[in-house]
Amino acid sequence: MSTAVKKRFHGARRDVDMTQGSIVRHIITFALPLLVGNIFQQLYNTVDSWVVGNYVSNQAFAAVGNVGPIMNTLIGTFMGLSAGAGVVISQYYGAKQFDRVQDTVHTAIFLTLIMGIAFTGIGIAMTPFMLSLMKTPAEVLPEATTYLRIYFSGITGLMFYNIGSGIMRAVGDSQRPFYFLVVSAVTNTILDLVFVLVFKMGVEGVALATIGAQFLSAALVIRTLMRSDNCTKLHLKKLRIHGEMLKKILKVGLPAALQMAVTSFSNIFVQGYINQFGNDCMSGWTAYAKIDQFLLLPMQSVSLAGTTFVGQNLGVGDAKRAKKGISITMLISVASTAVLMIPVLIFAAQLVEFFNDKPEVIQYGSMLLRLISPFYVLCCVNQVLAGALRGAGDSRTPMFIMLGSFVLFRQIYLYIMSNYISNTIRMIALGYPAGWLLCSTITLIYFFCSKWEKHRLVDDGKKIMADGPAEAFDEDAGEESEA
Repeated sequence: MSTAVKKRFHGARRDVDMTQGSIVRHIITFALPLLVGNIFQQLYNTVDSWVVGNYVSNQAFAAVGNVGPIMNTLIGTFMGLSAGAGVVISQYYGAKQFDRVQDTVHTAIFLTLIMGIAFTGIGIAMTPFMLSLMKTPAEVLPEATTYLRIYFSGITGLMFYNIGSGIMRAVGDSQRPFYFLVVSAVTNTILDLVFVLVFKMGVEGVALATIGAQFLSAALVIRTLMRSDNCTKLHLKKLRIHGEMLKKILKVGLPAALQMAVTSFSNIFVQGYINQFGNDCMSGWTAYAKIDQFLLLPMQSVSLAGTTFVGQNLGVGDAKRAKKGISITMLISVASTAVLMIPVLIFAAQLVEFFNDKPEVIQYGSMLLRLISPFYVLCCVNQVLAGALRGAGDSRTPMFIMLGSFVLFRQIYLYIMSNYISNTIRMIALGYPAGWLLCSTITLIYFFCSKWEKHRLVDDGKKIMADGPAEAFDEDAGEESEA
């Protein structure tokens, strides 16, 4: 291999080989920028809600919060497929099969382009239908419709950012996606204030600000991949579907996509149960949901670190190291979540007031926070173990468990509770912790009783045992080679 090629793929690069070195250091250094980045990503809708809640109207605040389950349905579908691509890349990267990484990258980007066009049309077309399923009150329907249709018209930007950042994280680079989110979140905040306070555009303004910031983050991540100095380098002329890689992406991604999409879609019906209690309850639930998203971030970030860690180590065949990494990931996740719950329980009312200062809204929102947040430790179990299973290539089992717990069981619980036992907001809200408990219990049983570590996507016959950068994928030759 030429020195120039070695330098491009192994020079001043940002990818991280997690198959060697300190496990704790790998998990923490990967998760921290991801955590901060996810915080900035959550600022998109949080800033939208804060601006409309303080400078537009209570109805606009309820409208922006009301559309969350709908947006998450289509986004969840793509995020599952994105996770599939990340698992495939991490395993091939761990096995040093760099040509397979290249094929997966170009397949994933081309698939994103196709799905972006499809999701834009589906989202805009299905907006009225999904709002009606949620029993959206007439007074917030116009603003909810406006926000959703503008949001879906720019969803391609969000999709390209997520697939691009997923590719980087699969090879251990969680820093640059974080930087891009910071830039994007700051841009979103500035545009929100300009469009709402200066141009008086209301809900339409915050929606336009959001998609503008999303396209900026997409442009940054795609540009970075095109200028990459490692095996994730993107070449526009190489964009196409590689059948073998597509099959493996779908093997992991389709179950995850189905689980995320159906779970998000079921929340549309949950929102319908909430909406029956009126605008103040809807607004209180919206405030709770915004804070809830931040509370889940530590466990989600650590879980994704565990997914990449498991993928790389199983790619190289080191199941013992993968299992040790899962234990460490679980400890970090539970500890960080437990610490974060304390100020939330103490300052629940103040946190809700940040979004909406109406007394009735504060009462509903703080009650929901104090009722549900102590159960977040349960989420750590199912999030970390599900992430580990996906990293191993087993995406179907978490799908079945989560669909059964978060969709089937939860809908049965809500129906029985609202119609036969106690149709109160407290009992409706407890449907979430009940689903978490069931999911964590079943996942634990499966994890300790199965041979999950046998789910590998890498063909050992094509594996390269490389001790250093001299053996790698030759970009110019398009095949594996030795120096």
